[in-house]
Amino acid sequence: MRGIVKFIIAVLIAAVSLVTYWCNTQENEFTGEEQHVDMTVEQEIALGLQAAPQMAEQYGGLHQDREAAAQLKAIGQKLVRSTKAGDTPYEFDFHLLADEQTVNAFALPGGQIFITAALLKRLETEGQLAGVLGHEIGHVVARHSAEQLAKAKLTQGLTGAAAIATYDPDNPASQTGAIAAAMIGKLLNMSYGRDDELESDRLAVRLTGEAGYDPRAMMRVMEILEKASGGAARGPEFMQTHPNPGNRIAEIQRAIAEEYPNGLPAGLVQ
Repeated sequence: MRGIVKFIIAVLIAAVSLVTYWCNTQENEFTGEEQHVDMTVEQEIALGLQAAPQMAEQYGGLHQDREAAAQLKAIGQKLVRSTKAGDTPYEFDFHLLADEQTVNAFALPGGQIFITAALLKRLETEGQLAGVLGHEIGHVVARHSAEQLAKAKLTQGLTGAAAIATYDPDNPASQTGAIAAAMIGKLLNMSYGRDDELESDRLAVRLTGEAGYDPRAMMRVMEILEKASGGAARGPEFMQTHPNPGNRIAEIQRAIAEEYPNGLPAGLVQ
């Protein structure tokens, strides 16, 4: 009897999770895609603004170099003003973090974008910085954070249902099923992250080109990131949240060819 009750509860949890996920759909005006999200743009903006101070603190706060920070903001705002990103309701702002050891850049929901001093000092040209910022803008306009949250809730519901259905308090070995379910959920969310990264690369190609920057500079950024990550020491790609930089170069080349079938225009900033 206890097993039947557990099974019914598990089925109900899984059903609610699936229905909630599939019924919450919105069309992304920037990409034209139908997305499963359960928050509004206004909620994304509020969430990003609320999280920004804590995220900055994790990287030593904002950098004291006002000139570098101003240059960062100027290039970021140029990308926004010169492209359709400026037509979105997102409140873009660009921040230079004090961390000179961690090579990283990331975007919070709603348009708060950060880059560490460690990454900035490795970049060689304005076009490369534009490529990094364009990639992060891509995450925002593609609503990747909202998608990730919806997917995480779905995965949590399904893995929770599986754990309830398989757990037996009289049989400790049954915990293996719950552990396996949690691991599968984690790997599924990692694969979503890799897809998001590749989409942001493609969007960055469009954004940088429209703003007058050479999108080929992004390929050099990938080489810089690969060198900073230690290359093969990163481990198997499927266990990483970001695709291998070497693989991303091929995707960027493909995106450039699709976006500019007649070749890139002259005079782009490298």
